[in-house]
Amino acid sequence: MSPRSASVNEQLRRRSRERLLQATVDLVGERGYAATTLGDIADRAGSARGLVSYYFTGKRQLFQSAVHRLMHLTLEAALEREPRTDDGNECLARAIDAVLGLAVDRPVLLRAHMAGILQEEGFVRCPEQQRLEFLLRGTLERYGSPDVDAEYPLLRALLMGAVFAVVVPGAQLPLERLRAELFLRYGLDWELGRV
Repeated sequence: MSPRSASVNEQLRRRSRERLLQATVDLVGERGYAATTLGDIADRAGSARGLVSYYFTGKRQLFQSAVHRLMHLTLEAALEREPRTDDGNECLARAIDAVLGLAVDRPVLLRAHMAGILQEEGFVRCPEQQRLEFLLRGTLERYGSPDVDAEYPLLRALLMGAVFAVVVPGAQLPLERLRAELFLRYGLDWELGRV
């Protein structure tokens, strides 16, 4: 039997990592962050516990990476859905609706994510977060932002604030109100988006 090629090994590593990320999203969504252990995640992913440590420095990094992966996959699907478009206003509306939709559909997950960002470790930059940033920056470029470097952090902050307002227990703001504020800020027609 011949040894596997480097490309096959890389593909296997990528799949293994993706299984861990998906298992994290699934388990935290079902049980919450505190009730989910790294062992549970490894078991759900069908991986050895040591593999988690190989890819991630700890549970917090794994969790933030998993949520950022879910966010970039959701955003990517929204931007690529039919009818495909390069219309900047439509793309930005789809991006806003995709992120707000995650907050509505996955409140336990997004609540834990927001709480984790507020912890001592703060915001974790990871490949998944960078993919999300790439998609949002591209959306702002299509929208026609004259200064994407200045506009991206503001859009990110506005989206994070809107997510927080959707998921905070006992003080939620109505989704339609948040959507209206974001659409007004960017001059988007109400009929656009709707992932």
